Amino acid sequence: MKTTERIIFTGILSILGCISSFAQAQSKPVKVSHAEPIFQDLVRDLGARKGEKEFNLGADFSSGTDYRENGYLAEYEFAPVNRLGLEVETDFSFFTPKNNSAREQIPGNRLDGIRLSAQYTFFVSEKSQTSMALGYTQVLEFTDFKNYGRGKFITALVYSPFFVAAKKWGSNIHTLVYTYPMIQHELGEKGTLVDWQINTSVMYSLPNSGHFIGMEVNKEITHGKMFVTLRPQIKIKLDSHFAVGIVTGIPVSHDKENMSSFFRLVYEP
Repeated sequence: MKTTERIIFTGILSILGCISSFAQAQSKPVKVSHAEPIFQDLVRDLGARKGEKEFNLGADFSSGTDYRENGYLAEYEFAPVNRLGLEVETDFSFFTPKNNSAREQIPGNRLDGIRLSAQYTFFVSEKSQTSMALGYTQVLEFTDFKNYGRGKFITALVYSPFFVAAKKWGSNIHTLVYTYPMIQHELGEKGTLVDWQINTSVMYSLPNSGHFIGMEVNKEITHGKMFVTLRPQIKIKLDSHFAVGIVTGIPVSHDKENMSSFFRLVYEP
């Protein structure tokens, strides 16, 4: 091969190599690793990459003045394309009376509803270690088990557009804000009720591990009043696929609620 031909051939290979590298970079866009809160978790990791998926099982144990509540959830989240996360979640609640309360005075056992969510990460900055996302959650609320076949199966619709912003400080400190309105429409009723959730968290990831500890602060604004719950938590990575999260709920301004516990099992294939 002549020198000129060799130079041209080498140049073509270099160009093809650059194109291949660019294509690979596009298939895996920049993603900043943020510690996700355990109780009010996100639809999918911020900056999600195509093909990511996750299964969650959760259990929530709480106690009020008149009854105990055991809640359970199952959710599946996945990313069909880069930076877009989708999620399907089901929630169940079971109630038992306390302090000699009559069964008729407490809520009925039920499948609370189905949550369908989408989240798109529209901003990722590796330089500032910051990510931001917009999303939407549609909730279908169902009647109590005892009322099946006696009336409306779907009792309400809840619409929740949301915003998420997260920043990583140094190598181990993570902060996140997750806020949204809950626009609730009771079927058969006129008008809507609008509540707000403002959730913030600060996490510390243990170096060279998938573990983290931190504090999640859930603030609910309803009927002009704010109710705050502190949720210290820890996430333990069991292996490359499984992790478990443990949360304690400490109500600050709820006069009818006691401390609660929440557990989440996470599986990433």
